[in-house]
Amino acid sequence: MAVPSGTRGQGAMMTLSAGSRIGLAGAAVVGVAFGMARYAYGLTLPDIREDLGLSELVLGLISSATFAGYLAGLLLAGWLAARRGARAPTTVGGACGALGAVLVTFAQPPWLLAVGTVLAGSAGGWVWAPYSDVVTRSVPRQQRPRALAIITTGTSGGLVLLGGLAVLAAVGSWRLVWAGIALAAVAAAVVNLLLVPRTTPAARPGGRSGAASPAKALWVPAAYSIVYFAAVVIYFTYAVDLLDHGTLPGAAVPVLYAAIGFSGMVAVATGALARRWGSMRVATLCLVTVGAALVLLGLADASLIATMASACVFGVGYMTGSAVLAVWTAELVPDRPGAAFTGCLVVGAISSVAAAALAGAVIPGLGLETLLLLTAAVSWLGGVGLLLHGRSRGPAGVGTGP
Repeated sequence: MAVPSGTRGQGAMMTLSAGSRIGLAGAAVVGVAFGMARYAYGLTLPDIREDLGLSELVLGLISSATFAGYLAGLLLAGWLAARRGARAPTTVGGACGALGAVLVTFAQPPWLLAVGTVLAGSAGGWVWAPYSDVVTRSVPRQQRPRALAIITTGTSGGLVLLGGLAVLAAVGSWRLVWAGIALAAVAAAVVNLLLVPRTTPAARPGGRSGAASPAKALWVPAAYSIVYFAAVVIYFTYAVDLLDHGTLPGAAVPVLYAAIGFSGMVAVATGALARRWGSMRVATLCLVTVGAALVLLGLADASLIATMASACVFGVGYMTGSAVLAVWTAELVPDRPGAAFTGCLVVGAISSVAAAALAGAVIPGLGLETLLLLTAAVSWLGGVGLLLHGRSRGPAGVGTGP
């Protein structure tokens, strides 16, 4: 007897492991929130400036507000998860991404553009860390590192799609980019509701010692976050700036995003690497890799080949560096992985703001190329620091931190 196609589709979904189902759904949501909504404003900024006739001051304020939205999402996600369960923030984040992208698509006055970009920018803060709790509550222990790596690597797919939308928009309007993001956000939100189980709020650990323990356990990944996120924000900010103001073709910017996305897909193996080498060693390699990408970019001298080579190297370090942070924090604080990951993300977000402000202050005196090389040196020094810390703790301490 023939089996209805819908039944076959549902059966295929049920044959997937819990880790695969949640990993795929999380990758879709994180891919839209981080790989698309978070970077779309910078990608479409030149066209927005020209179309809406906004001043640099207004555009800069909107850019800062998008970061504030991301930070607010990070902080509010834990509050909502504690009351409604870990899936609730991912649903809110998907809705913010979709609504924000729709508002930007139709924005004419600056205030509507600002509201839309802030909502879209907040999506990343809402969705990323709660998946650590979802995975811990719903996925068998041996599948958790792989599921977390798949979720984080969704950013790579989002960057590839964003690059494709940018190419499509080149023959139409920048609004097509945001319309595509809105559709992708709705699709990802539906997949998330279908594949991610609803969870009850986790019980809060009591006692003052329980509050101090995570902070003590997380100081090494928090230090890693300071260096890693600072290096990443410098790369993303000034790679596009170099392309916009250089002699490279206009299509180089979306190609750069796509190259980062494609190469970053290797991060799906982060869980296996962390089990084999230890999370700290993987984090060390990521800092070294990001540093190498910064050097290539700083020495590219408007060479398309060198710039794209830098993007591919950066994609590996960037995506694996994000994935290993999720795996690492879940290892160190298994009873509160979402809160642990959020803490490191907040530290990284503050580092990003400080790094961007410092870069803007020193570029007039040092020059952009020198800044990129100095940032690479800081990234490498961070890697050396992690390596020395791991060795000081011996073989047992290399993978798990303090």
